[in-house]
Amino acid sequence: MNKFKKIPVVPKELLVPFIAATSIFALWGFANDLTNPMVAAFKKVMILSNKEAYNVQFAFYFGYGVMAIPAALFIRRFSYKSGILVGLALYALGAVLFYPAALEGNYTYFLISLFVITCGLGFLETTSNPLILSMGDPSTSTQRLNLAQSFNPIGSLTGMMIAKFVVLDRILSSDYENSSEIITLGKEKAAEIKVHDLDVISTPYIAVGIFVALVFVIIWKTNIPKMTMGEHLTIKESLQRIFKSKTYVFGVIAQTFYVGAQIMCWTAIFQLVEYINIGNENPIDGTFWNIGAMVLFVTTRFIGTAVMRKINPAKMLAIFAIAAAFLCLGVVLTTGITSLICLVLVSVFMSIMFPTIYGLALKDMGEEAKLASSGLIMAIVGGAFLPKIQAVIMDFGDTIKGEEVFGDVITGNITEIHFSFILPMLCLIIVGFYGLYAYKVNKKTT
Repeated sequence: MNKFKKIPVVPKELLVPFIAATSIFALWGFANDLTNPMVAAFKKVMILSNKEAYNVQFAFYFGYGVMAIPAALFIRRFSYKSGILVGLALYALGAVLFYPAALEGNYTYFLISLFVITCGLGFLETTSNPLILSMGDPSTSTQRLNLAQSFNPIGSLTGMMIAKFVVLDRILSSDYENSSEIITLGKEKAAEIKVHDLDVISTPYIAVGIFVALVFVIIWKTNIPKMTMGEHLTIKESLQRIFKSKTYVFGVIAQTFYVGAQIMCWTAIFQLVEYINIGNENPIDGTFWNIGAMVLFVTTRFIGTAVMRKINPAKMLAIFAIAAAFLCLGVVLTTGITSLICLVLVSVFMSIMFPTIYGLALKDMGEEAKLASSGLIMAIVGGAFLPKIQAVIMDFGDTIKGEEVFGDVITGNITEIHFSFILPMLCLIIVGFYGLYAYKVNKKTT
């Protein structure tokens, strides 16, 4: 234990490239949480169902699945720095594409723009995570990744603030309780509102595209060493070694369900608030609750990173996952502000999950981490598919002539919006089982 404490998390000679690589983490956090509130925004502006609006999340997170393996093969052939530059270029391109999408007013064009952004993010995450793991002693790799990932929520908070004050507070659609009210205004007025709101939505994406282009230049000029973590094998040999590790294979599965749970919990804050506000003379603001969840998330991640020096990361993961699952059950079984508080508190326990699963799955992978990381990034597609299932549950009552089927028939007094949190609860239970499995494997090998 004393020997472990003396090992630096980041060696002094790698501090500058570590800081440069860590800054990238904030960029994809910004994109993620600028986009989450856009589900609610597009739902009103484009007059969509929950299922249709959740195509925002599908388009956004599907890019990870498409680009993760090409990114891994690219950095094996070239370098981590090259992978980061390609990712930044795609990120900037996708963001700037919001301009023609807004001009056309076509929902599909916006979805394509989001998809291009995440192709860039797929490159960035596939590259940056194993790069951070390689920047120091293997025994501190999980802690090092948690430290770097701690800056991801800072970008997320910035994205949320811009979503709130630059987008959601300025779109004219927010002045109406639901889309049907906008339709009653007439085609001309509704079209005018749509043009205005799409321009508002596109503005922060265009701005961040320009900013990312500047970051591209900075990274291009920064010296990032070509890190290696062991012998270089052929792709076939690497895959054979990778899939021999059950901790890795189960880690990919756990990561898929974790990301799905995270996106469901954060995005559905707005849907839950919208439901609570029905008939409420003093409506509450979903964005402030979303920001509160992220503040708890980032604070706990920093604390969790420090605590991991004394508590086994796998054990901590299992405890946090079970606590988060119980809070999701609380959302299902309670109503009003109580259910919203339970949902926000889930973020406390989700805080350390992504980097911890990542670090545990890639533990002792060596040079194979470059290719293995692609599987863990592909797992982010859980954020594309699972929220769509949750949206179907939310809309279920609406499909039966507007009756709340879950509230009246299937689950007694539980409405479909609350019942939908059964899905993230099950996802988090799976993450808890992975933490217990990884803990047992680590005990056997130490």
